[in-house]
Amino acid sequence: MKLRVVGAKLLLLLVLGAVRALRCTHPPRCTDPPRRYTADWPSLDSRPLPAWFDEGKFGVFVHWGVFSVPAWGSEWFWWHWKGEKLPQYQSFMKENYPPNFTYGDFGPRFTARFFHPDSWANLFEAAGAKYVVLTTKHHEGFTNWPSPVSWNWNSEDLGPHRDLVGELGTAIRNRYKPDLIWSDGEWECPDTYWNSTNFLAWLYNDSPVKDVVVVNDRWGQNCSCRHGGYYNCQDKFKPETLPDHKWEMCTSIDKLSWGYRRNMAMADIASESQIISELIQTVSLGGNYLLNVGPTKDGLIVPIFQERLLAVGKWLSINGEAIYASKPWRVQLEKNTTSVWYTSKGSAVYAIFLHWPEDGILSLKSPITTSTTEVTMLGIEKYLKWSPNPGKGLLVYLPQLPPSALPTEFAWTVKLTGVE
Repeated sequence: MKLRVVGAKLLLLLVLGAVRALRCTHPPRCTDPPRRYTADWPSLDSRPLPAWFDEGKFGVFVHWGVFSVPAWGSEWFWWHWKGEKLPQYQSFMKENYPPNFTYGDFGPRFTARFFHPDSWANLFEAAGAKYVVLTTKHHEGFTNWPSPVSWNWNSEDLGPHRDLVGELGTAIRNRYKPDLIWSDGEWECPDTYWNSTNFLAWLYNDSPVKDVVVVNDRWGQNCSCRHGGYYNCQDKFKPETLPDHKWEMCTSIDKLSWGYRRNMAMADIASESQIISELIQTVSLGGNYLLNVGPTKDGLIVPIFQERLLAVGKWLSINGEAIYASKPWRVQLEKNTTSVWYTSKGSAVYAIFLHWPEDGILSLKSPITTSTTEVTMLGIEKYLKWSPNPGKGLLVYLPQLPPSALPTEFAWTVKLTGVE
C-alpha cells in the first residue's frame, strides 16, 4: 500500500503531522529544476507546490491524543478546564473523577489498546483518501511518538507505550519522512518567534523530503492566507469564488468537535450528502478537502465515522474521474434547481449536479457545444442524448432508470467532451 507519511510539526501549541497519500496516480514531483530558497517569505512563497497535493484532492484528518480520554466537550479539554476554567468543564470533572485528579492522570488511560494501523490504512484507502493528516502533538504537549524532549509525556513512556506515529507511518509508507506538515497554533507569536522561515528554508533545501514536502500557511501571526505552501486560511474555510492560490478546506464529521466525544448525538454528525456536496464544491473551486475523524482512547474509529468515510469512497469509486487530478473549469457553478458544479481534466468537462431534475432533463447553460460534442454519465456506459438549449448551452436527457439502478444515490456526474 503506497501512502504518504507526515512528520511532527516543530512549532507551538498545536502541532500536527501528516501521513503520505494512498496510491497516488502519479509520483510526487516539482515542475521546476532544483533551486536554493532563502529564509524569507518572498523566496519561500515562490516555491512551486509539488503536484501530488493538488492531484490528491481528498485527505483524512485524525485528531487523537490524551484528550480522547475524557472525550467530552472538545479536544481543547485541558485549556477549557485548566486555562479558561469554564464552569461546565469544572462540573464535568467534579461529577466524573475523584478530587485532585489532574490532566496528567488521563495519560495512562490513553491506551490505544485496539489501535491497528493496518486497519486504519485500509479504511482510509477505502474512503478514497490520498493523504492522511495525523495529530502528532496537540496543544497540551503530549507527543504520539517517543520524543526525547517530552519526557514521560509521550506515547512511548506513558499510556500506549507505542510509537503511534511510526506505526501508522509504517502501515502507510515509511517512518518520519513527511510529505505534508500541517502546522497550527501559530496565533500566539510572529513567525520570527517560531523561527519559521529558517525551518522552511532547511525543509525545502536540505531535508530528505525537500522535493515532495508540502506545508500549509500557519507559521506565525499574519501568515494565514498569505504565506506558506497551500492556504488553510481558517478552519472550515469556504471561499465563494475561485481563489488564486491553492487551498484546503478542513472540516469534521462531528460538527461540534475535532476529537472524539462520548456525548455526540446524531444531529451533530454531518450527513453523507452534506460531506459529498462539500467535497464537490471544494474541488470545483480548486481546493482540497480534508475530512476529520476523532478515534477513541482505545484507537477505534467508531462505526458512524467509518460509515461516512466509506460513503465518500463509494461515491469516489464512480465519480473520482471528475475529482482526482482535476482542475477548475472556466465556470465553477451554475446556480439553478439542480446546483451544477464543474471540474475539468484535459479536454473533458465534468458537470456534477446535486439534485436530479424532476423532468429528467439536465439544463447546462455554460458549455459551448461543437460538432464533436458527446455526453456520458459516469457509471453508465452508453452515451446520453442531448440537444441545444434554446437559450444557451445544452439539454442533457438523463437515463430513465429507477433510483436503485442509478450509479449513486446523490450527486451525479455528466462528462462532456467536444465542448468549449
